[in-house]
Amino acid sequence: MHKELYEEWLHKANCSYQEELNRIINDDQMIKDHFYQYIPFGTGGMRGKLGAGTNRINVHTIRLVAEGLARQIEDQGDYAKKSGVVIAYDTRHFSKEFAYETAGVLATHGIKSYVFRESRPTPELSFAVRYLTAYAGVVITASHNPKEYNGFKVYGQDGAQLTPKFANEIIEHMKRVDDIFTIHSFTKKELLESKFCIEILEDLDNAYNEALKTLVKKTNENADLNIVYTPLHGAGLEPTKRALAEAGFTNVHIVNEQAIQDGNFPTVSYPNPEEALAFEMGITLGKQVGAQLILATDPDADRLGVAISTKDNYQLLTGNQLGALLLNYILTKGRLEGTLPENGVILKTIVTSELGTAIAKSFNVQTINTLTGFKFIAEKIEEFETTGEYSFLFGYEESYGYLAASFVRDKDAVQIALLTAEMASYYQKQNQTLIEVLNHLYKQFGYFGEKLLTFTYDGLDGQLKMKSIMNRLSISPYEEIGNTPVVAMEDYSKGISYLNGTIKPLHLPKADVIKYILQDGSWICVRPSGTEPKCKIYVGVCKNNINEVQSTIDKIIQDVQSIIN
Repeated sequence: MHKELYEEWLHKANCSYQEELNRIINDDQMIKDHFYQYIPFGTGGMRGKLGAGTNRINVHTIRLVAEGLARQIEDQGDYAKKSGVVIAYDTRHFSKEFAYETAGVLATHGIKSYVFRESRPTPELSFAVRYLTAYAGVVITASHNPKEYNGFKVYGQDGAQLTPKFANEIIEHMKRVDDIFTIHSFTKKELLESKFCIEILEDLDNAYNEALKTLVKKTNENADLNIVYTPLHGAGLEPTKRALAEAGFTNVHIVNEQAIQDGNFPTVSYPNPEEALAFEMGITLGKQVGAQLILATDPDADRLGVAISTKDNYQLLTGNQLGALLLNYILTKGRLEGTLPENGVILKTIVTSELGTAIAKSFNVQTINTLTGFKFIAEKIEEFETTGEYSFLFGYEESYGYLAASFVRDKDAVQIALLTAEMASYYQKQNQTLIEVLNHLYKQFGYFGEKLLTFTYDGLDGQLKMKSIMNRLSISPYEEIGNTPVVAMEDYSKGISYLNGTIKPLHLPKADVIKYILQDGSWICVRPSGTEPKCKIYVGVCKNNINEVQSTIDKIIQDVQSIIN
C-alpha cells in the first residue's frame, strides 16, 4: 500500500516535494516510513516531521485536516461558518504558510478565518477564540519539538483543545476525502482579497495584555527584581516582554541571540525549557548582569522553564517544583488578602507530584487529578464554571505547563512568567530566594522527588513495540517494583483499578495509561505519548530526606528499565 501511495505522490504532489521523493526512490525502508500511515490526528491535533508523504507534515496533510475541520463546521450550519476560526502559528519552518493554507481551505467552504499577522503564542490563540466568540481555533506548532517537526492543533469554542467527539467528527470527514490532491485552497492573494479572511494582531495583543494585568499588581518595587528572559527563538517574545514591563518589571534583560525568530533554533539543539542546555545562554547573561531569575519559554510559549540564582550559579526548577511554589504562593496570597474561596480547587494530572496535593490540603483546598493533557484540566474548569461546584485556583502538569487564570484554557507561559516574577519579587522583599522557599516546603510536607524516563520508538516497528509493552503490563501486572510491594494498579485503558485484590472503577476517561502504586506511597506511571514516538515512564516518591528520595528512585528505575527491555 505504501508503494502505491509513494507512486501517487511522485506524480501528483506539490513540486516542492519532488526532490525529496526522488531521493528515496530506491529506499524501501524510507518509502515505508514516509507512507505507512497518515499522521494520526486526535484531541491533541497532529504532530510530525516535515517532509513529503502521508506520514509527514506538509501542505497536503495540512489541507487534509483543514478539509476535515471545514466539513465539520459546515455540519453545524451558518452560525458556525460565520463565527469562524482563529488561526495562529509559531516561528517554525512553514508555520505561517500552513496557517494561510488552512485559511485558504476554510474559505473554499465559505468559512471565515481570523489569521494572526505575526507569530503569536498558543495561549493567545486560546484567548482569541473566546474573545472573538469564534467557533474554533487552529495553531500551527510542534510546541517544544526539534526543528524538523511541525503540527496542527485545533481548539473548540471554549478555547480548549478538542474534545474526543469533536476530534472524531473531523477524523470521519478526513476519511471521506477520496483524493488528497483534489482539496482546493485559496492562494494567499485570493484569500486576502476575499471576505473570508481577516488579519488580526494589535487588538488581540491589547486585549490579551489587559487580561494579563489582572494577574499581578504593578508596583515600583518590581523593578528591583533583576530578570533574564529568553523566548528560545519562539513566539513568546513580544507578549512576555510587554506583560513584564507593564507590571513594573523593568529590569529585564533579553537574550538577544535567542530573540531572533528562527525555525532553525540555531542556538539550541532542542528548544525545550525542560532541558538544561536551553538555559546556557540565559545563564551566561544572568551572570553578566547579576540576574536573580531566568525565564525561558518554548517556541509557542505554552511552557515555562525557570532558573534561580544561588551563591555562585543558577539552579533550574523542575516543572513539579515550580508548580508547587506557584500553588503555595497563590494560596498564601489569597489567604492574606482574604480572597480564598471556600470551594477552591486545584487541578493537576495523575503524573504530577503529590507535593501540590499536600500543600493544597494545608489550606483546606481540594485537589482533583486529571489524565495527562491540559485539555482535561480545561474541561474541568469549564465544568466548574457551569456548575459552580468549585472555584478554580490553579492548574498544572509536571511537563512545565501551568494556568492561573481561566481567560485562557490551555497552559500559558506568559501568564506564568508574570506570576513567577511577582512571586520572586514577593519573597525577595522578605530576603528569601525561591530555593529557600522550596526547601521550607520540603521540611513541612516531606521530600518529594520525581523522575521521567523517555524511550523513543520511531516508525511502525516502534508503535508495535509500545503496544507490546502496554499489553504486557496490563495482562501480567507486577507485584513488586524496587523491592517494594505493589498495592494497586490502575489500568486506564480498561477504566479499572486493582486494589488489594479488589477491582474498582476509575472515574476518569479511558486512556492508554497504566499506573502502579507501591506500599510506601511511591508510584510509577507508564504512558505512550500521543504526539511523539515515545513511551514515557514517570516515577514519584516521598521520603524523609533527599538521599532517601534518590536511592528509592534509583531502585525503582533499575526495575523499570528491565521491565521495559
